[in-house]
Amino acid sequence: MDSPLDFAGRAVLVTGGTRGLGRVICRTFLDAGADVATCARSAPDEPVTSTDGTRAATFVAADVRDADQVQAVVDAAVAAHGRLDVLVNNAGGAPPADTDASMGFHEKVIALNLTAALAFSRAAHGALAEGDGGVILNISSVSGTRTNPGGAAYGAAKAGLANLGRTLAHEWGPAVRVVTVTVGMIVTDEAAAFYGDAGRREAIGGLLAAGRMGEPEDVADMCLVLASPLARWVTGTEVEVHGGDERPGYLDALADD
Repeated sequence: MDSPLDFAGRAVLVTGGTRGLGRVICRTFLDAGADVATCARSAPDEPVTSTDGTRAATFVAADVRDADQVQAVVDAAVAAHGRLDVLVNNAGGAPPADTDASMGFHEKVIALNLTAALAFSRAAHGALAEGDGGVILNISSVSGTRTNPGGAAYGAAKAGLANLGRTLAHEWGPAVRVVTVTVGMIVTDEAAAFYGDAGRREAIGGLLAAGRMGEPEDVADMCLVLASPLARWVTGTEVEVHGGDERPGYLDALADD
């Protein structure tokens, strides 16, 4: 009996897959046998490959905030692999900024974290619906589920991403499943600089039920499961991958009394 996690013969497109979490998601699908395409504004210094280095993702240079370039990425992915089964809307992020930052800044943040996912979903819909069950995974953040000082536009965009996923699941189901993966605090090169040194990251991890911050592999493995037949009845919902999230701060405040 074939493994439901064997993606041989299936094609996956991961946006923003040249570094950080996106690169690990690409690698995870490559290791599972999938044909993978990815995009970013510039080519990576090293190809995005499987763990053993024998298989590489197809790369397309593009600004995901440009609708014409988005369509070109999808077309290139389908042309390279003959089909498209899974779209992972991973591209995103934003530097910390107060709400009184320029509107141009906020518009770029929303375009990267929300509008781009809508554009890719629209562009990929036809190819995804042609197969035996397409899947869209929207990579979101716990910043969209709680207050987010220093990142209002980012948090609002991620909150919108969850609603987008629920809506598309109803508009395009059952041919296409849509799931939002809500990611907690994970350690990547970029995140390590944000959260501080190893001691601070250990302290932050102690606030979580899992007792540690997450690794990109923790999220990528869940993406593999959610894109597989094991998750065949999972759609129009958010799956939280956050190690139990943070201990409520008010408990510590009460303990100080």
